[in-house]
Amino acid sequence: MQLRIDLEAVAQARRFATAIVDPIAEFIAGHSTVAVERSVARLLGIDGVDADGIPLPNRVVDALADPAGGVARALGASIAETGRTPQQVATALVAGTPLSDPAHTPVAAIAGALAPHVTRALETIDARRAERATFLRELPQAPPPLLYVIVASGNIYEDRTAAVAAAQAGAQIIAVIRSTAQSLLDYVPHGATTEGFGGTYATQENFRLMRAALDEVSAQLGRYVMLTNYASGLCMPEIAALAALERLDMLLNDSMYGILFRDINMKRTFVDQHFSRLINARAGIIINTGEDNYLTTADAVEQAPAVLASQFINEAFAHRAGMPDALIGLGDAYEIDPDLEDGFLLQVAQAQLARQCFPAAPLKYMPPTKHMTGDIFRGHLIDAMFNLTSVMTHQTIHLCGMLTEAIHTPFLGDRALALANARYVMGTARHFGDEIELRPGGKIELRARAVLSAAVDLLAGVAGRGLMESIAAKVFADVSRSPDGGRGFDGVIAKSAHYWNPFEDALRPLTAA
Repeated sequence: MQLRIDLEAVAQARRFATAIVDPIAEFIAGHSTVAVERSVARLLGIDGVDADGIPLPNRVVDALADPAGGVARALGASIAETGRTPQQVATALVAGTPLSDPAHTPVAAIAGALAPHVTRALETIDARRAERATFLRELPQAPPPLLYVIVASGNIYEDRTAAVAAAQAGAQIIAVIRSTAQSLLDYVPHGATTEGFGGTYATQENFRLMRAALDEVSAQLGRYVMLTNYASGLCMPEIAALAALERLDMLLNDSMYGILFRDINMKRTFVDQHFSRLINARAGIIINTGEDNYLTTADAVEQAPAVLASQFINEAFAHRAGMPDALIGLGDAYEIDPDLEDGFLLQVAQAQLARQCFPAAPLKYMPPTKHMTGDIFRGHLIDAMFNLTSVMTHQTIHLCGMLTEAIHTPFLGDRALALANARYVMGTARHFGDEIELRPGGKIELRARAVLSAAVDLLAGVAGRGLMESIAAKVFADVSRSPDGGRGFDGVIAKSAHYWNPFEDALRPLTAA
C-alpha cells in the first residue's frame, strides 16, 4: 500500500525544517541551563539529598559563583585541589566548604581531575546500551506494531505489579506515567516513591525498580519488555541522564510540547531538549515526540498539517543531536471525530503519509481519547479501528486504547481487554496493508496530498518568520507563548568564553550537521 505523493514536496519540507532549526541551533550553542548543569553533576556521580530534602545536584549548581563557566569547571577545580570525588565535594559543600574557584586552578589540572569521572559515566551508558542489545538478541520481541501500555498508580511498587501483569497479558512496552505536574518541578525527586497524583514520580530509584521487574518478567516470557518514561519539563536532560544510567528504552521527549502545553520557556526547552537528545543518542534510547497533543486541543482534521510539520521539525532537532532515524519515534494520533463520514479514510491517509515521509522512524501511534465516552462498547470498537489503521500502515509503537478511557484510570482487566483487542486485529490483519492498493486520485490519496502541501506551506511560513516568533503567533496547537515568558526562563545561562561541559564535548562527534 503506497500513496502517490510528491517526493519533492517531502524534500522541500525537510529543507524548510532545517532552515527553521538552524537559528535555534545557534542559540543553543551559546547557552546552557541549570538543568543541563545538574545533568553534568549527576553524570559525574553526584546523588542524594541534603537534610532539607534538596537534591545535591541542585545544591551544587545553585552554589556556583560563575554559572556562565559551567559546573564542570568548579567541580574539576575542587577535585584537583582537594582530591575528593564529585560526591564528596557535594557533601562538603552542604557541610559548609565552598567550591574551589576554577580561575585559580590550571585548565589542564581541572580536565585531568574530571577525566576519570567522565569516562566512568560514558562507559556506564555504553554498557547499558550493550545490555539492551544483548537482551533484544537473546529475547527478541514479536514484530511491530509494538503494544505499549501505561501504568500510573502513584506507588512504584503497585506500578511494578501492574507492569508485570500487563507484560504477561502481551504488552511489549510499559510506560510509567509521571505524577501530575512533575514536569513543572525544577528538581528530580529522590528515592522510591509511594504517593503521586495521576502517576508516579520519575526518580532514578523508581527507574531501577521497574527495570529490574521487567528484566525478570522478560526472562520468564522469553521476550524483552521495554520501559518508557518522560524526559520532558524543567528536568528534561536530568531525566535523560538517569534513564541512560538505568537502561530505559524509550523517553517521551518533544522539542515543543513543554512550551505549548506546560508553558515552559521556549529558550529553556530548546537548550534542554538538545542536551537530553545528545544523551539519548549515546544511550540508544528511542524518543517519543508529542504531536498527538495538537489533536486534543484543536480539530484533528484541521491540525493534520501542523502535526506533519512538527514531525519534520522534531526530526531536524533530533538529527542536530546526532540521533539516527531509528531512534526518532515521531508521534501521531487517531483523534478524528468518529461521527465524521469517511473519517477512517482520513485516519489512514494521515498514518500512511507519516509512514512514507519517515520510512525509517519508529513511529508512535496514539489511541483515540478526545471523543471517547462512557459507552465502553463503542469505545472498544473505535479502538479496533485504530488498531487496524496501525497495523495496515506499519506503525512501530502502538499505545493501546482503553475502553474505559473516559471513565477511570484503567484497571488491570481493562488493559488485558485492550491488549486482546490489539492482538486479535493485528494478528488477523497482519499483512493487510501489503495486499491492497490505494486508488489513484481517491479520497485517501487526495487527503494525503493536501496535508503534505499544507504542511510545506506552514513550514515555509515558519522558516520565514522564525520558530520562536511562530510559536508566539499560535501557529502550533492554537497556543501562543512568549520567547522570554513561561516557567524556567531564569534558569537559562549564557555561556562565557571559558564555559566547559566535558559531556557536550564527548558527545559532539556523534552530532549531525
